[in-house]
Amino acid sequence: MNRPIALPRRLAFAAVAGGLAAALLAVPSATAASTASGVKPTVVLVHGGFADASGWNSVIERLQRDGYKTIAPANPLRGIPTDAAYINSVLKSVEGPIVLVAHSYGGAVITNAAVGVDNVRALVYIAAMAPDEGEKLIDLFGKFPGSQIPDSVREVPYANADGSTGVDLYLKPDKFRAAFAADLPVSTTRLMQATQRPFAASSYTDVTAGAAWRTIPSWALVATEDKAIPPALERFFYKRAKSKVYEAKGASHVPMMSRPGLVTRVIKDAIHAVD
Repeated sequence: MNRPIALPRRLAFAAVAGGLAAALLAVPSATAASTASGVKPTVVLVHGGFADASGWNSVIERLQRDGYKTIAPANPLRGIPTDAAYINSVLKSVEGPIVLVAHSYGGAVITNAAVGVDNVRALVYIAAMAPDEGEKLIDLFGKFPGSQIPDSVREVPYANADGSTGVDLYLKPDKFRAAFAADLPVSTTRLMQATQRPFAASSYTDVTAGAAWRTIPSWALVATEDKAIPPALERFFYKRAKSKVYEAKGASHVPMMSRPGLVTRVIKDAIHAVD
């Protein structure tokens, strides 16, 4: 495994974040890197639970400024089979090479969604999960202590169209900042909490159907003060995947918001490596 690069139990459910439903396309510039085929890669950014694609905004601005096409789709957050199928359809709509980036629970989604998508050249995990085939997230969370999510979550039942009942997970207002984004201003985390998108509790018992990191090279960022996914679990995922590993010192679970420059650097390193 690559040495980390230092830069500026139980689970009733679990998880984590990412941004507003959005498909954002950049205007290319002469300075952007291109692949060996001469076609610039599209960067696809997938958010996790308790959030939407707007969490990627500061990273998107930087990538677009450098001329990279970007897409930040809305992750449905209805469980791994549904979410992976949807993100897979987004990937198949993109022409040319893709660098696929995910945060938090979104990592489990892209791990499944990218299997068999030949134009995905690199995976980038930002404080994200990277399960193996046959694994469940609930079991993986039991490996390491430190997550505040189990004590912060609120379960809300909802009705399915077929008459069955599902369960959505929310973070409690008084727990949100400490568990999810302690290094962001209180004014920001209040908005994030109020606009959070719940996700299905079934996500944690769904079985991973494939592991794209086994055949696609990966880059990964550990958030050293993550209180949602324990940093030890992130390191476990990334060592197993043989990712190139970076560290965001002192960062909470949302380094794409608190350390957007570093996250952009990790993504661009992946782009340059697969050119």
